[in-house]
Amino acid sequence: MYELFTNLGSWLTSAEQWSGPDGIGHRLAEHLQYSLLATLIAAAIGLPLGLLIGHTGRGAFVAINLASFGRALPTVGLVVLVFLASGLSMWPVYVALVALAVPAIVTNTYAGMTAVDPDVKDAARGQGMRAHQVLFQVELPLALPLIMTGLRLALIQVVATATIAAYVSFGGLGRYVFDGLAQRDLVQVLGGAVLVAVVAVVLDLALSGLQRFLFRHRTA
Repeated sequence: MYELFTNLGSWLTSAEQWSGPDGIGHRLAEHLQYSLLATLIAAAIGLPLGLLIGHTGRGAFVAINLASFGRALPTVGLVVLVFLASGLSMWPVYVALVALAVPAIVTNTYAGMTAVDPDVKDAARGQGMRAHQVLFQVELPLALPLIMTGLRLALIQVVATATIAAYVSFGGLGRYVFDGLAQRDLVQVLGGAVLVAVVAVVLDLALSGLQRFLFRHRTA
């Protein structure tokens, strides 16, 4: 075990391992590209849907059950299904990652909207605000903390799952995991897993700190 961790430390800190198209730096950039793009697409889908459901109160059943759908989604199975339909491309990976991220964004956006005090909305309407003004000037600002939490959770889930890009012969940190398994190289497998975990934790801490900074004046 000691030898394994020693070899892992050498693998992670080797200058050669960080350079070139197969180096950690390049694979990390690919992994972040996949993750950020998928999360942005999911946000473009999930935020309007969550805002609409939360504002109108219609479709709440959909929002509530999307969370269970996201947890039960067979990500690799979805990648294979889209891969068979579209051929060798990044589309299967992005479809799976977006499908994974949308439920967290929709449910948290919906929860944030429904948490807004109805008296506050009634007061805004009483002052002559129209529906879209109530939505964007009252409900959305008050719901932002929970909405940002949903975006953060979605991004972390996507980062942890973006290793599936290597399953269909693309890059990212998952390359080390799948190549290591194929080569029976346990150090490489552990190295890839550790890198993914570190990236996920660092992003979570950074976004959590940003969220606390942005809403530091909000009362509990």
